[in-house]
Formats: sequence, C-alpha cells, structure tokens
Amino acid sequence: MEQRVNDALHQRIKYAKITLQRHSIKKTQMKVLAVSNHKGGVGKTTSTVNIGAALSKKGFKVLLIDLDPQANLSQSLNVSQSSLTIYDYIKNPKNIMPVQVRTGLFVIPSSLDLSAAEVEISSEPGREYIVKEIISNLGTKFDFILIDCPPSLSVLTINAFTAANFVIIPMQAEYLPLRGLAKLTEVISKIKARLNPHLEIGCVFLTKFDNRKILNRDIAESVKGFFGDKLLKTYISTSIALAEAPSQGMDIFMYSHTSKPANEYDKLTAEVLEKIS
Repeated sequence: MEQRVNDALHQRIKYAKITLQRHSIKKTQMKVLAVSNHKGGVGKTTSTVNIGAALSKKGFKVLLIDLDPQANLSQSLNVSQSSLTIYDYIKNPKNIMPVQVRTGLFVIPSSLDLSAAEVEISSEPGREYIVKEIISNLGTKFDFILIDCPPSLSVLTINAFTAANFVIIPMQAEYLPLRGLAKLTEVISKIKARLNPHLEIGCVFLTKFDNRKILNRDIAESVKGFFGDKLLKTYISTSIALAEAPSQGMDIFMYSHTSKPANEYDKLTAEVLEKIS
C-alpha cells in the first residue's frame, strides 16, 4: 500500500515538473535546436528522432527538419518519398507543409536531391540564411524545431546554426569523436560572432556508452573537463532496440516504451529542457 502511494506521488511530481516546463517554454519564443556533430556514427539522427518524440510525448508540438542528404531521419520515421522535401523548400521557401507523423510530431523530410543544394546555392546572396527563412515562414506553429544536421561542417550545417537558438552535440564515447570537438566549437563561435549572435551550445551528451569500458569512462571525464556542466548526466547506452526501431519506422517510445533506451531518452530530454529553459 505504502509503495503504491509513493509511486502515485512520484508520478504527480513528475507530471507537475513537465507541466511547469511546458508553461515556461510556451511563455517564450519557439526554440530551434540544431543537433550536430561532424563525426558520423555518433547517434545524431537517432537522438534527433527520440528527443523530438520525447518532447511530443510531454505535450509539446515538435517539428523535425531532416537537413542531411542521406535522409536517415526521414527513413527512420517512414516518411513517404512523395512528400515535398527540405530541398524543395530551399528552392522555394514558401507554403511550407510539414508531414505529420503523429499527434504533436511533424517532419520536413530530406532526399538525395539535397546533396545538390550546396552547389546550387553557393553563389546565392544570403545563402546562410535560407533555412532561417524557411523557419520564419512557418510562423509560431511549433514549440520546438529540431534540425538533424549533416555529418560535416558544410553550408547546410552553417544554415542550421544560423537559424538555431542552441546547438545540441551528441558524441560517441570514443577517442576519435573527442578529437573533433575543438573544431566544432570553433565553428559555432564564428557563427555566433558573424551570423547569429543568439547561438549557444545548449548541451552535450554521450551515446553508445558502456560503463564497463574504461575508455568510455575516461572519455566522459575528458568531455566533462572540456564542457563542464553542459555535459548531461544521462548517457545513452548501446542498445539493440535503438538499432531495430528505425527499421520499423518508429521512435524508441513507439517501438519499446519500457526499454532502457526509452527511459534514458526520456530522462535526457528532461535535462535538455532544463538547459535551454
């Protein structure tokens, strides 16, 4: 009996915190988050999908923009190939019609055509502001927009940084991804100085983490030394469920809501909200 009372109290406290977070966010402007790491294979797209899904699960209205020509985010959520893509809107940033995945979660998909965009807009005046214009044309329909950046520091990534309030950096707990952090932070600093004075690093978090490995623990300490309290306390573990979910066109909550990675992404998203509120 006492345990049931404690569980009910815990759920009420958790709901109250989420409600408070929703109201504090909605009193301010829409938040645009660029999820970026120019090292591939760090769980960037997986994290964009699942943080977006966790936010929508908490009652926020969320848009995911797939800015990667590989279109892995679009494929992960089984968005139809016939939909208008971000490439179409880069050419004509008007009449934006995101695809609704489910209640509260929308996507602007990508396609391989996007790989041609960098060449096509390279000589266009104000090319760094095209994605910002697309977002501006959406109005205030969404509480959060998450941009899945390509794994490079290209003009598409610069577009995302120019449009964003915050950069969120997922990082695999290994040596090579660690080496690239200095360059990424240097680019963010330049974008802040020259194109977007409101840009900040929102947070950094570790993916594919195995606490049994000394290397993973050492990397966590190094990242904490570099970023301080911007490193989130929740680490995302290596998981078969995370690998399987995209093949079914699902996020981790739809695929296995009781799984360990679902719990981790739920906690991680709560931390993200705290960092950017």
